[in-house]
Amino acid sequence: MAVPDYIVRMREHIGHELLWLASVSAIVRNDEGELLLGQRADDGRWSIISGFVESGEQPAAALVREVREETGLVVTPIRMSSAVSHPHTYPNGDRCEILNLGFLCRVVSGTARVNDDESIAVRWFPVDRLPELTQHDLLVIAYALRDNPSAGYLPPGTTWDDVPD
Repeated sequence: MAVPDYIVRMREHIGHELLWLASVSAIVRNDEGELLLGQRADDGRWSIISGFVESGEQPAAALVREVREETGLVVTPIRMSSAVSHPHTYPNGDRCEILNLGFLCRVVSGTARVNDDESIAVRWFPVDRLPELTQHDLLVIAYALRDNPSAGYLPPGTTWDDVPD
């Protein structure tokens, strides 16, 4: 995720202290049911397509923008599938608690490709043969692919230590 200017400006004031941020994640499936993942340029990990919500931007608009910027695909959200927060510490020591809204999406147009400098690869994966993913990514995928159309969330009192791997 490229760091929006407003976050850079805030970091000038608070340093590495904990910062609450909003993000979106796209669970994009193709006609074969495969999931779209991107291999991150910063750490080489595979992940779902995600990004920060810009100041003044609605989450669904941020989602469409992020997928287009990172993969070249135009998608439309089908439904919001999850709302969970998770802690994250960047390699430079910046600490965040990220409120992430996950959306199940369908492709409207385009061909998946690396479309910016945030990814080194973009690829479709069968659901039963996903690469190693973070606990957060796996949870967001599970909520998006379940039969229940309601958005998934962690029940009150649940911490990340309680979420199964």
